Amino acid sequence: MTTNHIRKVAFIGTGIMGARIAGHILDAGFDLTVHNRTKEKAEGLIAAGATWADTPAEAAADADVVFTMVGYPSDVEDLYLSTDGLVRRAKKGAWLVDLTTSSPELARDIHDAAEIEDIHAFDCPVTGGEQGAIDATLTLIVGATKSQVAPVRGVLETFSSKVFYFDKPGGGQTAKLCNQVSLASCMVGYADAMALAEQSGIDVSRMLEVLASGMGGSVASRELAPRSAAGDYKPGFLAEHLRKDIGLARASSEELDITLPGAENAYALYDMLCQIGGSRMGTQALTLLYQDEETCRAAGLDWSQLDRGDDEDGCDEGESGCSCGHDHGDGDGACCGGHGDGCGHHHGEGCRHHEEE
Repeated sequence: MTTNHIRKVAFIGTGIMGARIAGHILDAGFDLTVHNRTKEKAEGLIAAGATWADTPAEAAADADVVFTMVGYPSDVEDLYLSTDGLVRRAKKGAWLVDLTTSSPELARDIHDAAEIEDIHAFDCPVTGGEQGAIDATLTLIVGATKSQVAPVRGVLETFSSKVFYFDKPGGGQTAKLCNQVSLASCMVGYADAMALAEQSGIDVSRMLEVLASGMGGSVASRELAPRSAAGDYKPGFLAEHLRKDIGLARASSEELDITLPGAENAYALYDMLCQIGGSRMGTQALTLLYQDEETCRAAGLDWSQLDRGDDEDGCDEGESGCSCGHDHGDGDGACCGGHGDGCGHHHGEGCRHHEEE
Protein backbone atom coordinates (compact mmCIF):
# COMPACT_ATOMS: atom_id res chain seq x y z
CA MET A 1 0.00 0.00 0.00
CA THR A 2 1.51 3.34 -1.00
CA THR A 3 0.87 6.74 0.54
CA ASN A 4 -1.29 7.65 -2.46
CA HIS A 5 -3.62 4.78 -1.61
CA ILE A 6 -4.09 5.81 2.01
CA ARG A 7 -7.40 7.60 2.34
CA LYS A 8 -9.17 6.17 5.37
CA VAL A 9 -7.64 6.72 8.79
CA ALA A 10 -8.96 5.65 12.20
CA PHE A 11 -7.90 7.28 15.45
CA ILE A 12 -8.62 5.63 18.80
CA GLY A 13 -8.04 7.69 21.93
CA THR A 14 -8.90 11.38 21.63
CA GLY A 15 -7.57 12.69 24.93
CA ILE A 16 -5.38 15.73 25.64
CA MET A 17 -2.97 15.02 22.79
CA GLY A 18 -4.89 12.48 20.73
CA ALA A 19 -7.65 14.94 19.80
CA ARG A 20 -5.08 17.45 18.56
CA ILE A 21 -3.24 14.87 16.49
CA ALA A 22 -6.46 13.52 15.00
CA GLY A 23 -7.49 17.06 14.13
CA HIS A 24 -4.37 17.57 12.03
CA ILE A 25 -5.01 14.32 10.18
CA LEU A 26 -8.57 15.44 9.46
CA ASP A 27 -7.41 18.89 8.34
CA ALA A 28 -5.01 17.25 5.89
CA GLY A 29 -7.97 15.79 4.02
CA PHE A 30 -7.98 12.19 5.17
CA ASP A 31 -11.28 10.40 5.76
CA LEU A 32 -11.16 10.10 9.55
CA THR A 33 -13.08 7.78 11.87
CA VAL A 34 -12.67 8.21 15.62
CA HIS A 35 -13.44 6.26 18.77
CA ASN A 36 -12.95 7.18 22.39
CA ARG A 37 -14.21 5.66 25.62
CA THR A 38 -15.80 9.00 26.47
CA LYS A 39 -17.57 10.19 23.33
CA GLU A 40 -17.74 13.78 24.56
CA LYS A 41 -13.99 14.10 24.08
CA ALA A 42 -14.44 13.35 20.38
CA GLU A 43 -17.33 15.77 19.80
CA GLY A 44 -15.09 18.49 18.39
CA LEU A 45 -13.67 16.11 15.80
CA ILE A 46 -17.11 14.82 14.90
CA ALA A 47 -18.35 18.39 14.43
CA ALA A 48 -15.37 19.03 12.16
CA GLY A 49 -16.25 16.11 9.89
CA ALA A 50 -14.90 12.94 11.49
CA THR A 51 -17.08 9.82 11.62
CA TRP A 52 -17.85 8.30 15.02
CA ALA A 53 -17.45 4.56 15.64
CA ASP A 54 -19.02 2.85 18.64
CA THR A 55 -16.14 0.40 19.09
CA PRO A 56 -12.44 0.25 18.22
CA ALA A 57 -13.14 -2.72 15.93
CA GLU A 58 -15.76 -0.70 14.05
CA ALA A 59 -13.34 2.23 13.70
CA ALA A 60 -10.63 0.01 12.27
CA ALA A 61 -12.77 -2.11 9.94
CA ASP A 62 -12.16 -0.17 6.71
CA ALA A 63 -9.17 1.93 7.71
CA ASP A 64 -5.91 1.94 5.80
CA VAL A 65 -4.12 3.25 8.89
CA VAL A 66 -5.20 2.97 12.53
CA PHE A 67 -3.63 5.21 15.16
CA THR A 68 -4.01 4.52 18.87
CA MET A 69 -3.16 6.75 21.82
CA VAL A 70 -4.43 5.40 25.11
CA GLY A 71 -3.30 5.39 28.72
CA TYR A 72 -1.63 2.23 29.98
CA PRO A 73 -0.03 -0.98 28.64
CA SER A 74 -3.07 -3.00 29.71
CA ASP A 75 -5.22 -0.66 27.59
CA VAL A 76 -2.89 -1.20 24.63
CA GLU A 77 -2.84 -4.96 25.13
CA ASP A 78 -6.62 -5.24 25.26
CA LEU A 79 -7.03 -2.89 22.33
CA TYR A 80 -4.72 -4.88 20.06
CA LEU A 81 -4.59 -8.46 21.28
CA SER A 82 -8.02 -9.25 22.75
CA THR A 83 -10.49 -11.49 20.96
CA ASP A 84 -12.07 -8.47 19.30
CA GLY A 85 -8.81 -6.54 19.10
CA LEU A 86 -7.32 -4.57 16.24
CA VAL A 87 -4.97 -7.33 15.13
CA ARG A 88 -8.01 -9.51 14.38
CA ARG A 89 -10.36 -6.78 13.18
CA ALA A 90 -8.20 -4.57 10.96
CA LYS A 91 -8.23 -5.36 7.27
CA LYS A 92 -5.38 -7.18 5.56
CA GLY A 93 -2.54 -4.88 4.63
CA ALA A 94 -3.59 -2.17 7.08
CA TRP A 95 -1.12 -0.25 9.25
CA LEU A 96 -1.49 -0.14 13.03
CA VAL A 97 0.48 2.66 14.68
CA ASP A 98 0.56 2.93 18.48
CA LEU A 99 1.43 6.43 19.72
CA THR A 100 1.08 5.43 23.40
CA THR A 101 4.16 5.31 25.58
CA SER A 102 4.06 1.65 26.51
CA SER A 103 6.10 -1.49 27.04
CA PRO A 104 8.84 -2.45 24.51
CA GLU A 105 7.97 -6.12 25.06
CA LEU A 106 4.31 -5.48 24.31
CA ALA A 107 5.23 -3.55 21.15
CA ARG A 108 7.17 -6.59 19.94
CA ASP A 109 4.25 -8.89 20.74
CA ILE A 110 1.84 -6.70 18.77
CA HIS A 111 4.18 -6.47 15.79
CA ASP A 112 4.65 -10.24 15.66
CA ALA A 113 0.92 -10.97 16.03
CA ALA A 114 0.06 -8.47 13.31
CA GLU A 115 2.52 -9.92 10.82
CA ILE A 116 0.85 -13.30 11.14
CA GLU A 117 -2.41 -11.65 10.08
CA ASP A 118 -0.78 -9.81 7.13
CA ILE A 119 -1.09 -6.50 8.99
CA HIS A 120 1.74 -4.05 9.65
CA ALA A 121 2.19 -2.69 13.18
CA PHE A 122 4.86 -0.50 14.73
CA ASP A 123 5.36 1.45 17.92
CA CYS A 124 5.58 5.22 17.50
CA PRO A 125 5.55 7.06 20.85
CA VAL A 126 5.80 10.82 20.59
CA THR A 127 7.43 13.66 22.49
CA GLY A 128 6.72 17.36 22.43
CA GLY A 129 3.81 17.58 24.83
CA GLU A 130 0.46 19.22 24.34
CA GLN A 131 1.97 22.26 22.64
CA GLY A 132 3.74 20.05 20.12
CA ALA A 133 0.43 18.33 19.39
CA ILE A 134 -1.28 21.71 18.95
CA ASP A 135 1.45 23.00 16.64
CA ALA A 136 1.85 19.71 14.72
CA THR A 137 5.54 19.67 15.63
CA LEU A 138 5.75 16.43 17.59
CA THR A 139 8.86 14.28 17.45
CA LEU A 140 8.08 10.68 16.52
CA ILE A 141 10.16 7.82 17.92
CA VAL A 142 9.63 4.84 15.65
CA GLY A 143 10.26 1.16 16.28
CA ALA A 144 10.80 0.36 12.60
CA THR A 145 13.10 1.30 9.71
CA LYS A 146 12.61 4.33 7.51
CA SER A 147 11.79 2.16 4.51
CA GLN A 148 9.23 0.14 6.45
CA VAL A 149 7.41 3.31 7.53
CA ALA A 150 7.56 5.00 4.10
CA PRO A 151 4.01 3.99 3.03
CA VAL A 152 2.46 5.94 5.91
CA ARG A 153 4.98 8.79 6.14
CA GLY A 154 2.50 11.21 4.55
CA VAL A 155 0.04 10.73 7.40
CA LEU A 156 2.74 10.98 10.06
CA GLU A 157 3.92 14.28 8.62
CA THR A 158 0.53 15.88 9.30
CA PHE A 159 1.32 16.12 13.02
CA SER A 160 5.12 15.92 13.32
CA SER A 161 8.26 17.85 12.45
CA LYS A 162 10.91 15.26 13.22
CA VAL A 163 11.14 11.46 13.06
CA PHE A 164 13.73 9.16 14.62
CA TYR A 165 13.92 5.51 13.55
CA PHE A 166 15.10 2.77 15.90
CA ASP A 167 14.82 -0.01 13.34
CA LYS A 168 13.16 -2.80 15.33
CA PRO A 169 9.86 -3.47 17.10
CA GLY A 170 9.95 -2.01 20.58
CA GLY A 171 12.91 0.22 19.73
CA GLY A 172 10.75 3.32 19.70
CA GLN A 173 9.32 2.51 23.12
CA THR A 174 12.78 1.96 24.60
CA ALA A 175 14.03 5.29 23.24
CA LYS A 176 10.94 7.07 24.59
CA LEU A 177 11.50 5.59 28.04
CA CYS A 178 15.07 6.91 27.90
CA ASN A 179 13.59 10.34 27.17
CA GLN A 180 11.17 10.03 30.09
CA VAL A 181 13.91 8.99 32.50
CA SER A 182 15.90 12.10 31.58
CA LEU A 183 12.80 14.30 31.74
CA ALA A 184 11.90 13.02 35.20
CA SER A 185 15.31 13.90 36.57
CA CYS A 186 15.09 17.34 34.96
CA MET A 187 11.73 17.89 36.68
CA VAL A 188 13.19 16.95 40.06
CA GLY A 189 16.20 19.16 39.36
CA TYR A 190 14.20 22.31 38.75
CA ALA A 191 11.86 21.55 41.65
CA ASP A 192 14.92 21.29 43.94
CA ALA A 193 16.29 24.54 42.53
CA MET A 194 13.02 26.39 43.09
CA ALA A 195 12.79 25.15 46.67
CA LEU A 196 16.36 26.21 47.41
CA ALA A 197 15.78 29.65 45.90
CA GLU A 198 12.51 30.21 47.73
CA GLN A 199 13.81 29.14 51.14
CA SER A 200 16.96 31.22 50.64
CA GLY A 201 14.87 34.31 50.01
CA ILE A 202 15.91 35.10 46.44
CA ASP A 203 13.61 35.83 43.53
CA VAL A 204 12.49 32.50 42.07
CA SER A 205 11.53 33.90 38.67
CA ARG A 206 14.91 35.58 38.29
CA MET A 207 16.64 32.35 39.30
CA LEU A 208 14.71 30.54 36.56
CA GLU A 209 16.02 33.08 34.06
CA VAL A 210 19.52 32.09 35.15
CA LEU A 211 18.69 28.43 34.57
CA ALA A 212 17.28 29.21 31.13
CA SER A 213 20.51 30.94 30.11
CA GLY A 214 22.96 28.39 31.51
CA MET A 215 23.92 24.72 31.56
CA GLY A 216 21.61 24.09 34.50
CA GLY A 217 18.52 24.63 32.39
CA SER A 218 16.40 22.22 30.39
CA VAL A 219 13.33 22.34 28.18
CA ALA A 220 11.36 21.36 31.28
CA SER A 221 12.75 24.23 33.35
CA ARG A 222 12.20 26.71 30.55
CA GLU A 223 8.64 25.70 29.71
CA LEU A 224 7.21 24.19 32.89
CA ALA A 225 9.04 25.84 35.80
CA PRO A 226 7.43 29.24 35.13
CA ARG A 227 4.04 27.52 35.34
CA SER A 228 5.04 25.96 38.66
CA ALA A 229 6.13 29.37 39.93
CA ALA A 230 2.78 30.86 38.89
CA GLY A 231 0.78 28.10 40.58
CA ASP A 232 -0.51 26.82 37.25
CA TYR A 233 -0.86 23.06 37.49
CA LYS A 234 -3.18 22.44 34.53
CA PRO A 235 -2.08 19.33 32.67
CA GLY A 236 -0.32 19.36 29.35
CA PHE A 237 0.99 15.94 30.35
CA LEU A 238 -0.55 14.18 33.35
CA ALA A 239 1.54 13.46 36.43
CA GLU A 240 0.14 9.94 36.53
CA HIS A 241 1.35 9.27 33.02
CA LEU A 242 4.90 10.34 33.79
CA ARG A 243 4.75 8.07 36.84
CA LYS A 244 3.60 5.25 34.57
CA ASP A 245 6.43 5.91 32.11
CA ILE A 246 9.07 5.93 34.85
CA GLY A 247 7.58 2.68 36.15
CA LEU A 248 8.02 1.11 32.72
CA ALA A 249 11.64 2.29 32.62
CA ARG A 250 12.21 0.80 36.07
CA ALA A 251 10.80 -2.51 34.87
CA SER A 252 13.16 -2.46 31.86
CA SER A 253 16.13 -1.63 34.09
CA GLU A 254 15.32 -4.56 36.35
CA GLU A 255 15.24 -6.90 33.35
CA LEU A 256 18.65 -5.54 32.28
CA ASP A 257 19.98 -5.73 35.85
CA ILE A 258 20.97 -2.06 35.97
CA THR A 259 20.18 0.66 38.49
CA LEU A 260 18.69 4.06 37.60
CA PRO A 261 19.00 6.15 40.79
CA GLY A 262 17.52 9.29 39.22
CA ALA A 263 14.51 7.40 37.94
CA GLU A 264 14.01 5.70 41.30
CA ASN A 265 13.97 9.04 43.08
CA ALA A 266 11.63 10.63 40.54
CA TYR A 267 9.27 7.66 40.70
CA ALA A 268 9.04 7.92 44.50
CA LEU A 269 8.16 11.62 44.25
CA TYR A 270 5.59 11.26 41.47
CA ASP A 271 4.08 8.26 43.22
CA MET A 272 3.68 10.42 46.32
CA LEU A 273 2.11 13.23 44.27
CA CYS A 274 -0.39 10.78 42.78
CA GLN A 275 -1.25 9.30 46.15
CA ILE A 276 -2.18 12.67 47.67
CA GLY A 277 -4.51 13.62 44.82
CA GLY A 278 -2.26 15.06 42.13
CA SER A 279 -2.53 12.30 39.55
CA ARG A 280 -4.54 14.41 37.13
CA MET A 281 -2.44 17.53 37.53
CA GLY A 282 0.32 18.47 35.13
CA THR A 283 3.80 17.12 35.78
CA GLN A 284 4.87 20.59 37.00
CA ALA A 285 2.76 20.00 40.13
CA LEU A 286 5.78 18.11 41.48
CA THR A 287 6.88 21.40 43.07
CA LEU A 288 3.86 21.25 45.39
CA LEU A 289 5.61 18.48 47.33
CA TYR A 290 8.04 21.14 48.55
CA GLN A 291 5.30 23.47 49.79
CA ASP A 292 3.57 23.72 53.15
CA GLU A 293 0.38 21.78 53.84
CA GLU A 294 -1.85 24.85 53.49
CA THR A 295 -0.55 25.58 49.98
CA CYS A 296 -1.01 21.95 49.01
CA ARG A 297 -4.54 21.90 50.35
CA ALA A 298 -5.41 25.05 48.39
CA ALA A 299 -4.18 23.31 45.23
CA GLY A 300 -6.38 20.28 45.93
CA LEU A 301 -3.88 17.90 47.54
CA ASP A 302 -4.46 15.97 50.75
CA TRP A 303 -1.45 14.62 52.60
CA SER A 304 -3.68 12.50 54.83
CA GLN A 305 -4.24 10.17 51.89
CA LEU A 306 -0.73 8.83 52.41
CA ASP A 307 -1.91 7.27 55.67
CA ARG A 308 -4.35 5.03 53.83
CA GLY A 309 -1.52 2.97 52.40
CA ASP A 310 -2.80 0.19 50.17
CA ASP A 311 -6.06 -0.36 52.05
CA GLU A 312 -7.98 1.40 49.28
CA ASP A 313 -5.31 0.92 46.61
CA GLY A 314 -4.40 4.60 46.99
CA CYS A 315 -6.33 5.34 43.81
CA ASP A 316 -8.44 8.32 42.89
CA GLU A 317 -11.80 7.56 41.37
CA GLY A 318 -11.56 9.10 37.94
CA GLU A 319 -14.33 9.90 35.53
CA SER A 320 -14.51 6.34 34.30
CA GLY A 321 -15.98 5.25 37.61
CA CYS A 322 -13.39 2.47 37.74
CA SER A 323 -12.06 1.97 41.25
CA CYS A 324 -8.62 2.68 39.88
CA GLY A 325 -9.69 5.78 38.00
CA HIS A 326 -8.51 4.71 34.56
CA ASP A 327 -9.97 6.82 31.77
CA HIS A 328 -9.63 4.07 29.23
CA GLY A 329 -9.36 4.74 25.56
CA ASP A 330 -8.46 8.43 25.57
CA GLY A 331 -4.99 8.65 26.95
CA ASP A 332 -6.24 10.36 30.10
CA GLY A 333 -6.21 7.37 32.43
CA ALA A 334 -5.70 7.54 36.15
CA CYS A 335 -3.89 5.18 38.43
CA CYS A 336 -2.32 6.67 41.47
CA GLY A 337 -1.22 4.97 44.59
CA GLY A 338 1.34 2.54 45.90
CA HIS A 339 1.09 -0.20 43.30
CA GLY A 340 4.67 0.17 42.11
CA ASP A 341 5.23 -1.14 38.61
CA GLY A 342 3.96 -4.70 38.92
CA CYS A 343 0.40 -5.24 40.16
CA GLY A 344 -0.02 -8.43 38.14
CA HIS A 345 0.78 -7.15 34.67
CA HIS A 346 3.58 -8.83 32.77
CA HIS A 347 4.35 -5.79 30.61
CA GLY A 348 5.59 -3.64 33.50
CA GLU A 349 2.48 -1.56 33.99
CA GLY A 350 1.62 0.35 37.12
CA CYS A 351 -1.82 -1.15 37.78
CA ARG A 352 -3.83 -4.04 36.42
CA HIS A 353 -7.37 -2.87 37.28
CA HIS A 354 -9.18 -1.69 34.19
CA GLU A 355 -12.43 -2.00 32.33
CA GLU A 356 -13.00 -2.88 28.70
CA GLU A 357 -11.49 -0.49 26.14
